[in-house]
Amino acid sequence: MSNKIRYIAIGDVHGCINSLISLIDSLRGEITDSTYLVFLGDYVDRGPESKSVIDYLLKLRDEFQCIFIRGNHDQMLLDAFDNDQWALWLQNGGAETLESYGLDIGEKDFPQEHLDFLRQTRLYWDTPEFLFVHGGIDPDKTVSEVLETVQDKRSFMWERSHINQEYNEWEKTVVFGHTPVKSPLIKDKMIGMDTGCVYPSMGYGNLSAMILPEMDLHQQECTDL
Repeated sequence: MSNKIRYIAIGDVHGCINSLISLIDSLRGEITDSTYLVFLGDYVDRGPESKSVIDYLLKLRDEFQCIFIRGNHDQMLLDAFDNDQWALWLQNGGAETLESYGLDIGEKDFPQEHLDFLRQTRLYWDTPEFLFVHGGIDPDKTVSEVLETVQDKRSFMWERSHINQEYNEWEKTVVFGHTPVKSPLIKDKMIGMDTGCVYPSMGYGNLSAMILPEMDLHQQECTDL
């Protein structure tokens, strides 16, 4: 088998542990020593089993080469526990996450290993062919310009201005999650991978993975809700 580096980009999980396990199991035959699993963030909130998702990812990183991008929901959790900024998080699915840990609002007995995992996630991962990020980046600048000039790269977790723009200045493909779409969003130098696993009632409901550079799509229908 070729030793060429391949990437498997995986969209927003949002506490859907059964869907995640099924998706990874379906991909195992594709994973080699030169494959990176790139998780695009939002491991927690909204879905029922955020704790189980992080437990699983901690084990998975011992088995495979994993890159973990930080999502805005992961950041909201950290802001709650690190800076007592609870309101925004609780309004956006934090209550479900606390329930999965058996905690009440305001309790801080959160597993240190899980906080450390989230703190160690990346705001982006830049490779020769792709930029992996949770939300996106400014479409009116090159990737290099964005990475060199943006002071607060936490904005990458929330960016959506590129979604409806047909043209961008990017010199490589940007792969992202964050914005739910019915099927992966594929445009010029743009791949959106959040297919709303946690939103089956809203017409979404798939957890998606894209093998790159082949553009081979794998999907798992939500089995958690």
